[in-house]
Parts: sequence; structure tokens; C-alpha cells
Amino acid sequence: MQFKDVIGQEAVKARLISSYKNNRVSHAQLFLGPEGSGNLPLALAYAQFISCTDKLENDSCGTCSSCVKYSKIAHPDLHLVYPIASSKEVKTSEDLLEKWRSYFLENPYMSLFQWIEQVEAENKQVMIGAEESASILDKLSLTSYESTYKIMLIWMAEKMNISAGNKLLKILEEPAENTLFLLVCENEENMLRTILSRTQLIKMKRLSTDEICEALQKNEKVERSEAVRIALLADGNYNAALRFLKEGGSNENNFALFREWMRICLKFNGVKVMEWNNQITALGREEQKNFLHYVLHLLRECMMFNYTGMELMRTENEELTFVKNFSPFIHENNLEKFIDEINSACLQLERNANPKLLFTDLAFKINELLNIKKA
Repeated sequence: MQFKDVIGQEAVKARLISSYKNNRVSHAQLFLGPEGSGNLPLALAYAQFISCTDKLENDSCGTCSSCVKYSKIAHPDLHLVYPIASSKEVKTSEDLLEKWRSYFLENPYMSLFQWIEQVEAENKQVMIGAEESASILDKLSLTSYESTYKIMLIWMAEKMNISAGNKLLKILEEPAENTLFLLVCENEENMLRTILSRTQLIKMKRLSTDEICEALQKNEKVERSEAVRIALLADGNYNAALRFLKEGGSNENNFALFREWMRICLKFNGVKVMEWNNQITALGREEQKNFLHYVLHLLRECMMFNYTGMELMRTENEELTFVKNFSPFIHENNLEKFIDEINSACLQLERNANPKLLFTDLAFKINELLNIKKA
């Protein structure tokens, strides 16, 4: 993974390159960014750049022995840690390395939930535990094989439990010479404070609509009009853009589900709520999560229509007609709470909440919110 392969984040790339050139590489860095922002591919591009033996001015060469190994995620001085569902067969990340490597090469912008699906751990708790920390200490006690740096990349570091974190405190504070920790995280609030305080923060923003649009055209050969539509819907998340592209007409399904859901929730018909729940729970968790992201998109459209009219609207046809009719129910007295509830539901899905209970509870809350009067 080279810097040129990472979408956007040009200011962060420049900062990382400058820190290396000025010999100011922090031994523990935290790449913090929302899903689909590219924090994982950027951390790997940075690791490849540092290890490259024939660096270009602003990127790794891509052709030296080190870069070739990094392109396959198979460099002997790169160590990977990620959340797993521990079992008799799976004790540490090493036991799933081939699967993780293969899936990353397929989609560098992958989400934690997609990884959970890959290892069929949807009903299990995934984490980075104490046994993983012991493995990290063992690996870093060895001398490097080829590169100057030994690099330990920890993806979804917020999934590290307290026991694992405590075991790493000393090495994070006083690492061996030329040992580099690259932690990748999406939710700063869920990071252990003791770990967070020992890292240098590399903060990344959501991607712009133009950046996603250009990437879809370049990488996926998508026509510009379709790329613009998907990029607007993705809201800064390239992984979401890839999902929308793959699912094709799923937005029509999401629209039909949303329209029916709002009508049922407004007057709250318990029987119909349960019938609707059967429809949404028949979908996979990733599709349920996509639906909730679509809900956020339509809430934004309602807000835009209320405050700017048609000027910043991203919908058309049936969606636009619905937004015009539904927007009076979305206003300053309930919008923030509405968004909070949908975001919370997304988070609970990622944590393997029971979908039927989750959407039933959400229906009650939405009923209350829709019936709040506008000031």
C-alpha cells in the first residue's frame, strides 16, 4: 500500500512524510478516523514508506523487496493485531492471519463488522485480549529481520480490553529501539485512557464527496453521474460507497422500508411494527446497518429541505416527493435526538445486539420523536 493508493488525506500524508524526513517519528501513533476514512490503509502506507529501501520524494518506491512484501502484507518485520473471537482453535491474531490478509487485500477500507462476518463471529464477542498482548511482547522481543524498524500495527485498538492494555503499558512507554506502534482506531471514546495518553494522535477526517467520486471513477470504473450519486449517499465513508455500489438497487428497497416504517411509527400500530420487524431482521446485519445509514441520509435531506429548500437537496423522484411531505415531522425539537438514536442503533448492531429487540425499541422512540410538536 503506497500513499498514492490512499484516497485523500493529503495533509495527513504530508505530515507523516515530514516527520520521517525530520527524524521525528513517534514510537506510538494513533490513526484516528471514522469508518471509511482510510485510517488503516494510511497506517500501512506509512509503514511501507518507513521500511522502503529506495524511497521516492513523497512515497515508497513500490518495487523494492520491502515494498513487494508489503504489497502482499507479508513483510517479516510487520506484525498485525486485530480483534478476534477467541476459541480453542483461535487464540491470537496469528491464527487468522491468512484470512485477514486476504480480506484486507480485497478491501483495504473494510469495517470491523465486515471482518466479523468473514470469520463467522456475529454472535460472539470480538476483542484484543491478554493472550494477544503476551504474543505482542514475544514478537517485539526479537530482533528485526530486514528493516530498521519493527512495526506493530493494531487495527481497531479500541477493542483492546483492560487486561491487554495493562500488559502493553511499559513497552508503549519505553519501547525497544526502532520499535514502532501504529494503532488504528475509529472511536476515541472507547479507547483505554492509559493507552490513549501514550500515543501521538494522527487525526483523519471523513472523505469529501469529490474524493469519493473520483476514487469510484478511477478504481471501480463507475460513470460520473452514478459516482456522484453514490458519493453523496456515502457521506464521507468510502467503504459505504463500495457497499452501495455492490448492492445496486438496494436504495429502492431502503426507501420502501423507511417510508413504511415512518408511517407505522407515526401512529404506532403494534402488529404492523412486528410485521415490519420481520422484514428488517430477515436482512443481514450489514444490510441493516446500511439501512440505518440510509435513514440518516434522508433525515439530512429533510433538514436541508426545511432550511434551504431545494438548493442542497440530493434526492429526486419518489424520494424527493416523500421528503417534501415528511420534512414537517423533522425539526429543531427532535432532529438531534433522532440522529442520536439512529447512531446508537448502528453502534449496537456492531456490538451484536439482537436486531428484533433493537428495532422494536427504536420504533417506540421514533413514535415519541415524530409526535413532538414543532416550536
